[in-house]
Amino acid sequence: MDKELKTPPPYPIASVDHALRAATILQMEGDATVAQLAERLGVARSTAHRILAMLVYRDFAVRGEDRVYRAGPVLELAAHSQSLVSRLRATALPHLHRVVDLVGETTNLIVRTGDTVRFIASVECRQALRVGSREGMVFPAHRTTAGLLLLAELDEEELEKAYAPERYRDRPSDRPDLARLRAELRRLRRNGFAVNRERSERGLVAVGVPVRDEDGTALAGLSVSMPSVRYDPHQLQPLVKSLEGAAHALERDFLHQS
Repeated sequence: MDKELKTPPPYPIASVDHALRAATILQMEGDATVAQLAERLGVARSTAHRILAMLVYRDFAVRGEDRVYRAGPVLELAAHSQSLVSRLRATALPHLHRVVDLVGETTNLIVRTGDTVRFIASVECRQALRVGSREGMVFPAHRTTAGLLLLAELDEEELEKAYAPERYRDRPSDRPDLARLRAELRRLRRNGFAVNRERSERGLVAVGVPVRDEDGTALAGLSVSMPSVRYDPHQLQPLVKSLEGAAHALERDFLHQS
């Protein structure tokens, strides 16, 4: 997956984008009403209703007697409202908003699946020049701040499995150099944070820290993204401290709600 693929298409089809985002929400987070989907997608309720009706027609969603929509049979994951991702996202949102208020940059929560990561929550800052929401997007793990942090949690066997050559038979150029990746992951383990300078997207810098469970296992990555012209390396340590404080607060809240 090349980073250029994340550039918006020249002729975007908003209705398709809304439908795909709605399906992702139902699959990863569980039940939702028309009003909730309308708010998440930023569309009118009538528009959300039409999107959901088409998802139901194509078996991507089902509508219960309570008028609540759920993931349909086409979606592989049996998502439900108490899934790990759903609970993690719900717990994290207030903390993401506080980070945005504190540092003035777009903040994200990211989880890993195999060699990719998905942005499960994104809160935009209010600055005119800003990084937009990446919620629902999927990127190669080794090209993102949070992805590198989560890859650093893997042992040698797990890393080899995630990047097995046979998985890249049709796209060999996408497979990272594992020797270089291992060296980078060792540095990240020592530092406890990661910095991504235009690795996933041009003109973007991201800084991230891990979010851990009670056993110390990294569940997700918490990151801030900003235009590269606004990144100041001299402010890196205060920024990392702010992120670590938010991550620890999120960990405590998630533990108490589990």
